[in-house]
Amino acid sequence: MIAMEVVGVQEVLPSDTPVVILREVDGERILPIFIGLPEAKAIALALAGQEPPRPMTHDLMSLFLETFSVSVEQVLVTDLRERTFFAELTLRGPAGVEVMSARPSDAIALAVRNGAPVFVAEEVLDDAGFVAPPPTTEESGGPGAEAQLQEFRAFLESVQPEDFDS
Repeated sequence: MIAMEVVGVQEVLPSDTPVVILREVDGERILPIFIGLPEAKAIALALAGQEPPRPMTHDLMSLFLETFSVSVEQVLVTDLRERTFFAELTLRGPAGVEVMSARPSDAIALAVRNGAPVFVAEEVLDDAGFVAPPPTTEESGGPGAEAQLQEFRAFLESVQPEDFDS
């Protein structure tokens, strides 16, 4: 399993389909996972440290877990089959450790709320990951940060939601 960080959520044009972006902690690969709009909003709010006036679904789930002394241990994106990602959510509570099947978007939304690490199976990252270009500066004659951002946006715009169902 490869440790990942949740970079953020973006919309892919022209369909305005949300995608959560994961980046390898000790590497250069990026993994985009197309997700639904409610999950995208939930992840983006949590990453921004914003709390809605009333709990959203993932906030409510986190409150349930906390109420019953259950912690989110980790999220594992385990498989990619027929353009659909699969994940497991590992929970620890009074009854011990439980591993549950979950959509990656829901599992990631809970992970960012609870500070849990996210991991991706190496074969999934090999199949669906994107190698980010190495960072360079304008002064060195290579593409700068803006050019890298444009290249990544072009990549996102070239794929379709069906390529990476959540």
